[in-house]
Amino acid sequence: MALSPRSHLPSNRLNTVTDAQNSSLPSAPQEESSKSYKDTINLLKTDFSMRANATQREPEIQAFWAEREIYERLSQDNPGDTFVLHDGPPYANGSLHMGHAMNKVLKDIINRYQLLQGKKVRYIPGWDCHGLPIELKVLQSMKSSDRQALTPITLRQKAKAWALEQVEGQKASFKRYGVWGDWDHPYLTLQPEYEAAQIDVFGEMFLKGYIYRGLKPVHWSPSSRTALAEAELEYPDGHVSQSIYVAFRMTSVPPALRMAIGEYFPDLGLAIWTTTPWTIPGNLAVAVNGDLTYALVDTGADNLTAAARTQVPKYLVVADDLVTALAEKLGQPVEVVARVTGKSLEHATYQHPLFDRESPVVIGGDYITTDSGTGLVHTAPGHGQDDYLVGQRYGLPILSPVDDAGNLTAEAGPFVGLNVLKDANDAIIQALDEAGALIKQEAYGHRYPYDWRTKKPTIFRATEQWFASVEGFREEALKAIAQVNWIPAIGENRITAMVSDRSDWCISRQRTWGVPIPVFYDEETHEPLLTEATITHIRDLIAEHGSDVWWEREVSELLPESYRSNGRSYRKGTDTMDVWFDSGSSWNAVVQQRIANPSPTQNSPTQDSSTEVGSSLRADLYLEGSDQHRGWFQSSLLTSVAVTGHAPYKTVLTHGFALDEKGYKMSKSLGNVVDPAEIINGGKNQKQDPPYGADVLRLWVSSVDYSSDVPIGKTILKQMADVYRKIRNTARYLIGNLHDFDPKTDAVAYADLAELDRYMLHRITEVFSEVDDAYQTYQFFRFFQTVQNFCVVDLSNFYLDIAKDRLYISATNAARRRSCQTVMQIALENLAKAIAPVLSHMAEDIWQNLPYATEHESVFQSGWLTLDQTWSQPQLTESWQVLRSLRDEVNKVLEQARQNKAIGSSLEARVLLFVADAALKQRLATMNPDSLAGNGVDELRYLFLVSGVELVDEPTALEALEYKAEVAGFAIGVADARGKKVRSCWNYSVHVGDSAEDPRICERCVEALAGVS
Repeated sequence: MALSPRSHLPSNRLNTVTDAQNSSLPSAPQEESSKSYKDTINLLKTDFSMRANATQREPEIQAFWAEREIYERLSQDNPGDTFVLHDGPPYANGSLHMGHAMNKVLKDIINRYQLLQGKKVRYIPGWDCHGLPIELKVLQSMKSSDRQALTPITLRQKAKAWALEQVEGQKASFKRYGVWGDWDHPYLTLQPEYEAAQIDVFGEMFLKGYIYRGLKPVHWSPSSRTALAEAELEYPDGHVSQSIYVAFRMTSVPPALRMAIGEYFPDLGLAIWTTTPWTIPGNLAVAVNGDLTYALVDTGADNLTAAARTQVPKYLVVADDLVTALAEKLGQPVEVVARVTGKSLEHATYQHPLFDRESPVVIGGDYITTDSGTGLVHTAPGHGQDDYLVGQRYGLPILSPVDDAGNLTAEAGPFVGLNVLKDANDAIIQALDEAGALIKQEAYGHRYPYDWRTKKPTIFRATEQWFASVEGFREEALKAIAQVNWIPAIGENRITAMVSDRSDWCISRQRTWGVPIPVFYDEETHEPLLTEATITHIRDLIAEHGSDVWWEREVSELLPESYRSNGRSYRKGTDTMDVWFDSGSSWNAVVQQRIANPSPTQNSPTQDSSTEVGSSLRADLYLEGSDQHRGWFQSSLLTSVAVTGHAPYKTVLTHGFALDEKGYKMSKSLGNVVDPAEIINGGKNQKQDPPYGADVLRLWVSSVDYSSDVPIGKTILKQMADVYRKIRNTARYLIGNLHDFDPKTDAVAYADLAELDRYMLHRITEVFSEVDDAYQTYQFFRFFQTVQNFCVVDLSNFYLDIAKDRLYISATNAARRRSCQTVMQIALENLAKAIAPVLSHMAEDIWQNLPYATEHESVFQSGWLTLDQTWSQPQLTESWQVLRSLRDEVNKVLEQARQNKAIGSSLEARVLLFVADAALKQRLATMNPDSLAGNGVDELRYLFLVSGVELVDEPTALEALEYKAEVAGFAIGVADARGKKVRSCWNYSVHVGDSAEDPRICERCVEALAGVS
């Protein structure tokens, strides 16, 4: 039974600011009196609008910040330490989505908080500008005839223009979100100074021996015709492969096994299982686990149907634990005739079923399990990382009969020209069947890597590539991970596992739009030329002219002088660097060279120290989506550890992804995309999709537990808008009631404040200390909950609800009113500062509408919260919590009476109260004076918003009352107020008529109207 203590007011007390003027304190009806008391009421006055008018007001506030260079001045002139939040570069391609918005707003919340703390914030926004998607955009926009005539340098120029156009569009959106940063001087991975810094990182790693060229299997995208990094892969649901069980007929066994299994020759085969039949032409070995036991099983081949091809060997080798599974695949029982160890099978040989070659059985690693398959692994060193490593150990060649487009080459014999992702599988399976080697074929659903840009399957393919030897500095990387603060902590486990297991990093790409790998090749020997001198020379050329110089100039112009006439002929390499190496070098290009050690020509703030590549400067914070554990977090870590020996960051914070309200991933096909631009500006139908402005978007970001995926949609946005309005209207009420208050002259000393006001100051210290801790620990949802609760519960429903009487009815300078205004001014300024990192525009709007002079023109110049330790009085909490609980119970009884039309306003009632606890009763008695002897604040009548309170000695005194209730230790009853209604204050009083000057007012109003404090 919820009660509105002043039942003539709306239940949403955050709207009582305006409603109080219009309904709670109207002038007396003319037929009752010719005198109006309207002009004697201290109604609120403010130009601070109840409506945010965000589409108009927010750009005005942003213009105010820009014109006065608020961010620039604070970030350079603040007295505190430097705080570096290093921006992970979004890709310069396409419109921004909710993930972008959530990421940038989170960063801005943190940066603004640090500025308010007095720190110098270094935040340089960045963009990733190279790579395939931009290259494809350019190609797709051109006619076929124009593409044929396209030169590399022309393609690069068009790609650069496209990227810069995207940067400008995205930059405008980020700025509209209210995000502060050095927008006039962002870092772009296509800038010459950035590319030169990237070459520095590459050169340092090469000179330390961490960069090498090798023929190794890599993730290859036939659709993009380039190698891919792990971070460029995705694993969509629903992929189905053609899996096959194949028998490789054995041709020999080691001497030690001849007695045990020799009798089963020549009808003995190795049973393998694969989900990539197209790799069978590349098979050069079968690997077993040396620690497993293997069984020889009699398949009863003579009993198989003709359709099953009796050419399959009668006896098969399979892991002992998988005998039953093999029988199920065959559809009939099998008999184990012998068992051997995996180790004993080493160096046995078998005949390839489709090619005239004999290959060995080798010992693989712990990747060979009995979870699926047969326990024997078809090994093609040119088509898998584990296969490659085993092949290297046994000296096997690297056979990869597949070209850039995914077509089988002449080395694949009769299958030449077939595409491995289209028709090769069917042809090879048919050939295996005809050769009597196919045991079973079936569809198999599993995770399979796709190119994250083209959304098409990839393959493993051995090619000549450049690699970063992660093995060379893996232990250092793992130690560095342990020294970083990961938020949430699970992030450390994720990246540790990834770095522990990852193979060497393929850093070369077969693209045109990117930073070149600065290598030359000897025309005669094909050996690479890569030295400190050549790297430094290319680095300097790129720093001056940009990486286009690699394509614009001849080899002779690119080589250092000492190599131009040494009798050798060279050609330029055509590979570019992985875009993850681009962005992974940003710690050097931005944190080291722009923040720690800027050159005199750079348009960036003056800095604190001078450092070089390899210095100890680290960013205070990296903040990106959780997918960046295998992306930017990792590439930045690896390059930094390889060059400097430490991680590039002190703290890494990760967030989840934005989902729709049903928890589904957003996609255009589902029609569930929430566009941040529509949240701010509204949709085509603004009744259905109203313009909420940037602050509501920012409030949503603060409200969610971003450590996991978070939902957003129309219902959630409406809820956010409601919370926004509650906070705004609370601020409006505070501002409006301070219109005649000057803190310098009107503030009441702490010792002279009413106890209720001192309790509220204590609550303010509790609330805003909680807010501060929420910001410090990056738990912004705690900020959201705490501020919302403070505005609605502590202020609107409690303190401000009680305060209306002394604010409106008191004499202007009455102590009871000034005491309240003192607290309101403290609450207002701290509220503005507390919400400033999140509701930045509202906070500034509040500050611009403060009705008294301040030392600072912007809320962000005013510093962080102002909390006096004197205000912290925990002993007040216990008694006032009892009083607040009692007030809630009284309100329930009043609400019951009001719903039954027994009363209208709560001021028409008096409360009868029985208190069992003697000490508490005495305490309440002091709050219930019979006359005006009290301070007009700490009294029960004002706490309950009734015209009178009577403390009774026995609960039986309430028996005759219709509206009553009993709770632990209390009995509460509601009766009609005594006396008559006062025309000025609307209370009921037995003293109406006592005043000779005005018989319509009570004894209290006589003093108030006379201006007596």
